[in-house]
Amino acid sequence: MMLTMTMRATRQRTALVTGAGRGIGRAIAVRLAAAGHRVALTARNEAELEETAALCTSTTLVVPADLTEPRAVDDVFAAIESELGMVEILIANAGAGTSAPLHRISDAEWERMLDLNLTAPFRCIRRAVPMMTAVGYGRIVVLASVASKRGEPYLAAYTAAKHGVLGLVRSAAAELARTGVTVNAVCPAYVDTPMTDGTVQTIMDKTGRTAEEARQILADKQPIGRLITVEEVADAVWFCIQNPGITGQGINIDGGAIQS
Repeated sequence: MMLTMTMRATRQRTALVTGAGRGIGRAIAVRLAAAGHRVALTARNEAELEETAALCTSTTLVVPADLTEPRAVDDVFAAIESELGMVEILIANAGAGTSAPLHRISDAEWERMLDLNLTAPFRCIRRAVPMMTAVGYGRIVVLASVASKRGEPYLAAYTAAKHGVLGLVRSAAAELARTGVTVNAVCPAYVDTPMTDGTVQTIMDKTGRTAEEARQILADKQPIGRLITVEEVADAVWFCIQNPGITGQGINIDGGAIQS
């Protein structure tokens, strides 16, 4: 673990961002730190977490972990509680996707998608809720996907997991509605991140298209004709944190692809 401290004049809460090493998680962590919150960062890659911590302007705690391991969530929360206090803001961002025809999805790949995109957020929420309800305050935001709301070919395992996590968010929000704890999902379309770079590479490998052509295919899936930015996703997460009247929602950040 690495603890970095910076004095701030504003009131601080303790936030946990999973998948904080890069992309969306990094943007959210930087936003929370800029607002004066203490930020705990977890992901598997410690070097990337330290890069994120260096960009933050408040107290940060780096806790490397693989959240698909059964004990990892408890260990991460225990480390945060020891150094920073209870987790008051939980951003369950860690996730991954794969693409394959339905008949070629192995049991192992199916389980991997469920473990990372559904079970790990569930374990984080389960661990955070008792202390949040005890103090009457909590903000939980899960990074879901537009795949939580529609089916798309070759993404069956990822889509099933993301549908599941949106259901988890809605059920948790209903259960916790009178406790001071809000639970929401942010549902981005294709975002300009390293994860999308991997999708671009897959398109290139399978179709022979150039990187520019492959990226344009993904950009065109949004009516606005471009990829979503990490800052736009972080804005939506911040909105959920700031507004106590918003709970049980799946907020689309998709350039108008799904109108709801």
